[in-house]
Amino acid sequence: MSRRLVFAIPGDLATPSGGYAYDRRMMAELAALGWQVDHLGLPGQFPEPDAHAMASVAGQFGKLPDDALVMVDGLAFGAMPEIARHEAKRLRLVALVHHPLALETGISEAAAKHLATSERAALTAARAVVVTSPATAATLRRDYGVPQDRLNVILPGTDRPDPSSPTSAADGPPLILSVGSLIPRKDHATLVAALGALLDLDWHCRIVGSDIQGGGTAAELKRQIGELGLQSRVELTGAIRDLAAEYRAAAIFVLASHYEGFGMVFAEAMAHGLPIVACAKGAPEEFVPAEAGARFKPGDAAGLAAALRGLLADPERRALAAAASRKAGQALPNWPQSAAALSEILERLAA
Repeated sequence: MSRRLVFAIPGDLATPSGGYAYDRRMMAELAALGWQVDHLGLPGQFPEPDAHAMASVAGQFGKLPDDALVMVDGLAFGAMPEIARHEAKRLRLVALVHHPLALETGISEAAAKHLATSERAALTAARAVVVTSPATAATLRRDYGVPQDRLNVILPGTDRPDPSSPTSAADGPPLILSVGSLIPRKDHATLVAALGALLDLDWHCRIVGSDIQGGGTAAELKRQIGELGLQSRVELTGAIRDLAAEYRAAAIFVLASHYEGFGMVFAEAMAHGLPIVACAKGAPEEFVPAEAGARFKPGDAAGLAAALRGLLADPERRALAAAASRKAGQALPNWPQSAAALSEILERLAA
């Protein structure tokens, strides 16, 4: 059996997002397990490639040897159905779906319909489909017609924090931490609106995330922060590669994201024992226990403000939520465990 994998990923592999972090870490962990992992870099226009990008991808796949085992990140796979179906005749294709393309917030109804149709067609060409949560698997079974026997759930790994690392969470006002790219789906605007209703309480907030992918989202957030008079209390930090210090300094983790295929930042925050405030549909509903914090409806700034107020005003409740969060976080797999599970699937396909 050949332990060689081609991993096709669109755009810049160093992009600071959960999906790209999953890809990078799996490549490294699979290599540690003895796999030769060849990175095939695809054009960055996905999931909306132009004709030139599609021609480039067709040429790249056409050069791969027959029977090659090829895993394709879902950001590209769902948008290349014709190439996938053509190459499935000679390549062993694996689709890695972080979350369905049509569920991205902020796209038009027509665009969502087109992406759903495209991804549904592409997935018929995959010998196996790897997803990062049971919730995404259920969505692909129900809405995309992917058979159960081709679905494989591989949760992202979660690094355990160094217990000897110092924490600064008790210094100064409670720090509210939110981590997510400044794109519409993360809905930081609802968080900022909620914070505007909490000016009577002592707190500081850091919103950590790249501002290069969301069009005018970052500029709109800055305007909103200014209008609410929150400039001295809400900080947009931009992308930060190593988040460990951010988690250690925080008292509460919050993300107003409407949907997450998994939500690695939730798992990381849980591993650090942070109370979790979330509304995300999908995987976070499955692995973040209710007792680990508080929940609110998507886009409900008043509900989010109430959830935060309850934790900020009651240190004992915050401590209980933190303990429940840490306990649940310890039950999640680490990266070597996740990679070993993926390796087993790939071995079966390579045999």
